[in-house]
Amino acid sequence: MFARKVSVRLKPNCLDRFTNLIEHEILPWLRRQKGFLDLITLALPDGSEVATISFWDQEDHAQAYNASGYPQVLEVLEEILDAIPYVKTFEVVGSTIPTLDPARPRNAGNLLQNPSAPVGCVSFETNL
Repeated sequence: MFARKVSVRLKPNCLDRFTNLIEHEILPWLRRQKGFLDLITLALPDGSEVATISFWDQEDHAQAYNASGYPQVLEVLEEILDAIPYVKTFEVVGSTIPTLDPARPRNAGNLLQNPSAPVGCVSFETNL
């Protein structure tokens, strides 16, 4: 699983417009993209900077989006961006969100050892 983190400064007083565009235009389109799993949107309390983290099932799907879809998203947002976005792609190696944890066994119970973990490494899970 892969995550794309995009950080950017917004023009003053544009946070509401940004969240509206994400919710009503970008997110519905992302949900139709092959391999898209989820999106988390973060903002500084003063609304001057935002970050989005999108989750993708495979690296090639994240890269396909970067090549074809991401330029379209930038066009939608260009009026409210105050800088060029900073983009990084990460491999997801763990998560406390069950649907986003690539190491979580499908038939998880309490205190399961992860058979795919390297020798000497044990991962534990609890159902709290």
